[in-house]
Amino acid sequence: MNAIQLTAFGDPTKVLRLADIDVADRLHPAEVSIEMRFAPVNHNDLLLIRGTFPVRPELPAVAGNEGVGRVVDVGSNVDPALIGTHVLAPLYGRTWAERIRAPAAGLVRVPDGDLQQLSMLRINPPTASLLLSEFAPLKAGDWVVQNAANSAVGRAIIAFAKARGLRTINLVRSASRIADVKALGGDIVIEDNDEAVATLGAVLDGAPVPLAIDGVGGHSTARLATVATKNATLVSYAQMGGVEAPGDLRPLMRKGILLTSFYQAMPKYLPKISGILDESIRMVMDGTLSAPIAAVYPAREFAKAIEHTLAGGKVLLELSPGNW
Repeated sequence: MNAIQLTAFGDPTKVLRLADIDVADRLHPAEVSIEMRFAPVNHNDLLLIRGTFPVRPELPAVAGNEGVGRVVDVGSNVDPALIGTHVLAPLYGRTWAERIRAPAAGLVRVPDGDLQQLSMLRINPPTASLLLSEFAPLKAGDWVVQNAANSAVGRAIIAFAKARGLRTINLVRSASRIADVKALGGDIVIEDNDEAVATLGAVLDGAPVPLAIDGVGGHSTARLATVATKNATLVSYAQMGGVEAPGDLRPLMRKGILLTSFYQAMPKYLPKISGILDESIRMVMDGTLSAPIAAVYPAREFAKAIEHTLAGGKVLLELSPGNW
């Protein structure tokens, strides 16, 4: 079976290869076989490949943390009516392959809709939803500030916030992103720099900002601490800027801001994932949740997909037969 295999932890442009791997012919009674259709190349895929992610598979290992596919076979204890349906691959399911095997229990079925958008549901939308629900007692009308607002997680945060009646302050890397994020429904959208952030005080006129969401790190984290108000929570879910948080973090002390972090795979979040995925599927189907796709590469061009991702933009791999 064809798969994109991780041979060593390191540079994502150097440690992956196309491999023909052996798989057992017989499914376990409670398993299914999923023919993969699409899988994104995510930030956390690159972290796993580099060996800097909490999940560290035994090598060599098939790469890929999420995706969507079609059930093509089931074990003896699984309802055969599942054959032919589309499902989300399990989280960290080693999805960059022609086929994967997975437990039937807990599989999330998806409609025969936009499979490219549906392939990106397992990581970023649950992250966005949980960031809004688990760290501050928010109510309709409250303000939330985030950086990386044009990222996949940032866009999902805006979508879920709108659905819950929350208002968002959105920091973006460059002015060219402002119109796009406003079109998504971001209430306030500004460049992520000291000058722009300094103007927020007059705009907010003393309104509390009880939650700040950080996906960047570095000086951007310090700016979020400046915007967040007394007794707020500042939660970090990624470090897309590639650096730690320097700068003036004294507002954490002066305003009693709680600094914490988020990792979706923590056991306390798992019971909530199914309901979030159901909501996310409905939002994809009605058009209120989506992520722009810069390119779709056949699996055999995985090296180009990696390079494109490193340069910027959301990229998918097409994994169905004929793409290897």
